[in-house]
Amino acid sequence: MNYQETGIAIADTDLETIHFEENLNNHAAENSPEYLKISLAAAMTLGMVPGLFYRNACLHCVNVLLTYDDGCRANCAYCGLQKSREGNYNDKSFIRVDWPAFKTEDIVKTTLAKKDVVQRICISMITHENAKEDTFTLLQNFTKNLHCPTSILLTPTILKHSDIDKFKEYGADMVTVALDCATPELFDEYRGSGVKGPHRWDKYNDTLDYSVSVFGKNKVGCHLVVGLGETEKEMVFRMQDVRNKGARSHLFSFYQEKGSKLDSHPQCPAGQFRRVQVARHIIDYDMGNAEDMKFDAQGKIVDFGIPFKDVAMIVETGTAFRTTGCPGKSEISACNRPFGDSSPRNIRSFPFELNASDISRVRKELLEY
Repeated sequence: MNYQETGIAIADTDLETIHFEENLNNHAAENSPEYLKISLAAAMTLGMVPGLFYRNACLHCVNVLLTYDDGCRANCAYCGLQKSREGNYNDKSFIRVDWPAFKTEDIVKTTLAKKDVVQRICISMITHENAKEDTFTLLQNFTKNLHCPTSILLTPTILKHSDIDKFKEYGADMVTVALDCATPELFDEYRGSGVKGPHRWDKYNDTLDYSVSVFGKNKVGCHLVVGLGETEKEMVFRMQDVRNKGARSHLFSFYQEKGSKLDSHPQCPAGQFRRVQVARHIIDYDMGNAEDMKFDAQGKIVDFGIPFKDVAMIVETGTAFRTTGCPGKSEISACNRPFGDSSPRNIRSFPFELNASDISRVRKELLEY
């Protein structure tokens, strides 16, 4: 991909870049917890890879991913890490970009050197028999040695309730469950029996419920991917269910991972994502309820259930259209994942404050049916 597609530019090759490439080769066979993958955006933010972001976007959360030579055991149809995707596991992209591997100790050192920028670190688990114990080890390391709070993206399939208790005990600030799909049918089709995968809807929802009982209201997130085949109504009521549990939804617009089972599945229309973003904002900040919203025969939102002037204010501030994730000290979402679900040519989740032109665009997209 080029810069226009990813929003991330790598600087011209120099000694630092060559050293980085050598590190990638040396680390390719290494495993967690001694090594971790980090998103390309995080690597750039930490200065481990030279480069720049489109419109000077700034990442405030270091996203790290557990890594093992034999990869993830799951087979989610839309995921770049799915076990059935062709190619070497260590070469697979995830959420549109490469995830280079570095020594954990180096990640800690460089994170500390960027205290002015980094407001959070997030450990993303994968479905692997070693992931639970390694996450405990990493969490204790980060809690002891870093300046910022730690979040965990959980893999419910390999966890018990007592493990959630342990994450809290060991210092996790927040946890997130990647439910992703709005309905149990889509979950089973894309993450469960439909792809011979290990994940089960009931297990994920149970983990979400229990996590809120341990961490408290507004301290648990739920990833949801818009555009997997659900209607806007189905997604709205899923977000309301998440909110009723005491958690908040973190939205992604579906984007095709090349080589995945859904690499030919179209991205949802912009209007669909914009309306769901507004509905999420209303629901998550307790401004309204899904029960009061109205939908047309195709399940598209035609009334947000609150006064028009309030909807207009939400649109004009632009906050609803920014990336949703675990918060930082000064940011709505420290985990703002620059261009993680779209190219800069067609931004879905804005990783920065919207300008007047952005607001004008999303206002028009909201009305696209």
